[in-house]
Amino acid sequence: MTVTTRLGRRAMLGGTALIAFAAPAILSTPLRAAGAGFDGARHLLSRTGFGPTPSEIAAFEALEYDAAVDRLLRNWKPEAVTPPPSWIGMSPPQAREAQRSFQEKRAARAAGGNPPGSAPGADAGAPPPRPGNIPAKPLENANPLQEQGRELRNWWIEEMLVTDQPLVERMALFWHNHFTSGLQKVRFAPAMYRQNALFRRHALGNFATLLREIARDPAMLRYLDGAQNRASQPNENFARELLELFTLGEGHYSEADIKAAARAFSGWGLDPQTGAFRFYPGAHDTGAKTFLGRTGDLDGGDILDVLLARPRTAEFLVGKLWREFVSLKPHDGEIKRLAGVLRGANYELRPLLKAMFAAEAFRDPASRGGLIKSPVELVVGTVRLLGLPVPEKTRLARAMQAMGQNPFEPPNVKGWPGGEAWITTNTLLMRQQILRRIVEATSVAAADDGPGGMTPPGMMPPGMAPKPGRRADRREQMEPDPRPVEGRSLRGAGMSARLGPSLSGVDVPTLTRALLPLPPLSPLPADAGPGEAVATLLLDPVYQLK
Repeated sequence: MTVTTRLGRRAMLGGTALIAFAAPAILSTPLRAAGAGFDGARHLLSRTGFGPTPSEIAAFEALEYDAAVDRLLRNWKPEAVTPPPSWIGMSPPQAREAQRSFQEKRAARAAGGNPPGSAPGADAGAPPPRPGNIPAKPLENANPLQEQGRELRNWWIEEMLVTDQPLVERMALFWHNHFTSGLQKVRFAPAMYRQNALFRRHALGNFATLLREIARDPAMLRYLDGAQNRASQPNENFARELLELFTLGEGHYSEADIKAAARAFSGWGLDPQTGAFRFYPGAHDTGAKTFLGRTGDLDGGDILDVLLARPRTAEFLVGKLWREFVSLKPHDGEIKRLAGVLRGANYELRPLLKAMFAAEAFRDPASRGGLIKSPVELVVGTVRLLGLPVPEKTRLARAMQAMGQNPFEPPNVKGWPGGEAWITTNTLLMRQQILRRIVEATSVAAADDGPGGMTPPGMMPPGMAPKPGRRADRREQMEPDPRPVEGRSLRGAGMSARLGPSLSGVDVPTLTRALLPLPPLSPLPADAGPGEAVATLLLDPVYQLK
């Protein structure tokens, strides 16, 4: 039995087994060099982005390590470069009208009649589904909310693929999982887009400012029912999650504190015409409240001030960032030290991140390979690495969903648990299947495309069923209506493979160090060229780690 087989069987049992061979130990190895070096630069960029290319590593390796961290954090841009969807200016009344019209037309079709506003036989001339691609729905037949959700996900995936500042997108994803909201509950896509823009705007900014803005954020007010919180009928949902998930964590507040906070936030609602934040004085509870030892006619802003003044808030946030970037194992001493850095900087995030990325626990070679890539990181990083064109992002989104992460639809208010939870029997098989599709067919297909897609039957997300079909050959992929990700197969192609610009001309040892945080478990063929080496490395279990 080979090492690879043993790891594969252990990995089926969960993420702990997958990363066990790395055995990251905090502060186990003294640091000998101040320079970043190739491996140090790769580790820094891998943990803070989606997986660096050899050229990106080369741009950092010659720098002193502190200078490399400074370069990573400076001159960040708070705006996306990808043009937003066309509907972001839609108002709530317009969205409700579009949804109402869709429901009427669907009901008419179900009853066998002609949908209102459509010509008789309007669907008769619709083109048949396109082989190997997602059938295009006539606009009048599409559910507006679902279509906007699809476009929103595709927009963010495109931004992650093309950005030149992956740390900003990683932080936007972190905030999306910290201050969770989901489109299925919010039911207004423009609000979700603006919340995503808010996360990007404050990605490396000030946590206190972000916390104050998220408390007034329309998507959050919808998601946690804050807009329904009135003095006459308090709603505690936002207050509870504010304390449990956003600031203090469980065990650091009482039920009385939740009730007081809910009363303080009463009257924080939404304008029904614009969807923007609006304060309703008549719905606000003006009575005396006691919250975490402070008594008075407190409002929502006072509650946030009290929370930001408590050391526990900084410690809670640093603990989550530590788990995101450093280790799944908490280190109480380091977390308290870094929380002091955050508080000393008045909740500015860049001083904290600089201290965290420069910490020995982060730089220690024993920590490499100690974290598991999220589905978003795995898919986005692989496509970025290979330089593959992706005309249609929906299949990438469905691949992420099949592995357990659907952007703009976290599983619940606690978000994705991450870490070892990313690896289960089903998700590990799914990860291997998706990577194999990219390597062997260089074609990312829909999760419901059956045999021709990325998701094998029996492993579909809930609500998805396999459809009849066959695997399209490369000639079909290269038709004018192409597969979403197209290119030459890498497996067995050797030196003749047309690797993307970021991998062309790179020798095999450098490719190995660039793609993996640790030596591969499956040895490369002795005569492997770059194309075959990349194919083998992407399918190695170590590629799942960072």
